[in-house]
Amino acid sequence: MSTKSAEEALFENPDRRTRALIRVGTAIAALAMLALIAAIVLRFYQAGQLAPRYWEFFAWGSTWKFLLSGLIGTLASAAMAAAIALTVGLVFMAGRLSKIWPIRWAAVALIEFFRGVPSLLLIYFCFLILPSLGFKMSSYWMVTLPIGLNTAAVVAEVYRSGVLAVPRGQRDAAVSLALNGWQTFFDVIFPQAIRYVVPSLLAQLVIVVKDTTFGYVVTYGELMQNAKVLVANYNSLVPVYLIVAVIYCLLNYSLSKTSRALNNRMGAPATLSKAGGRLNRHAG
Repeated sequence: MSTKSAEEALFENPDRRTRALIRVGTAIAALAMLALIAAIVLRFYQAGQLAPRYWEFFAWGSTWKFLLSGLIGTLASAAMAAAIALTVGLVFMAGRLSKIWPIRWAAVALIEFFRGVPSLLLIYFCFLILPSLGFKMSSYWMVTLPIGLNTAAVVAEVYRSGVLAVPRGQRDAAVSLALNGWQTFFDVIFPQAIRYVVPSLLAQLVIVVKDTTFGYVVTYGELMQNAKVLVANYNSLVPVYLIVAVIYCLLNYSLSKTSRALNNRMGAPATLSKAGGRLNRHAG
């Protein structure tokens, strides 16, 4: 009996026997997960964490209003950090691909620095060091700017991978039509590169949302910080963090669904024939 290679097993359409094994494995995994959840719930019950006094304040509108204000703070910080990452990441990428070596080396140094330093350490720098140097920032920017710059370094590499994935023939065709470097990049190369990297970019947004939980360092009013306030006021650690975890899961699941929807809508990256329209417009 022939055996399949790893590539065939991972990427080819499964046969009937493989589909049956997948269904059995899925069922076993689901039962194991249900058993784990049941064990956790039982443990919470035995520890008294399911007592009504730990949950009753979730019936109050003020509790949900407070959590909603934290969620809005999370979304506001994440949206601005994402905007910074997408914009600065494009600048970093352009610098790294530059043919001018001082610019290229500077871009590489910045990318490697922000990729290597954790967001939390950058937040501490903005919180503890910058004020002593005379630079004062609000708690919003102490969280948002470090996360944005940290993510920008990763986004720059995501952009670069997309640009390098565009077939060389696209660039040659643009050059043959006398397009300059900027026209070649922004009219031909970059629009195609974006199609390659949309899922990776949206995956970075999920990380940005989770990184906003570092707002507790500077007492920024995001979802996790507000959760800590509820825990302190009602001595209800497990219920509060459980509810907040569900909110984060729903938020990140929505981002993942958006990523898949955009990927399906945009379709496969443009080929030479698909890009012909843009090249023909310049030729005309």
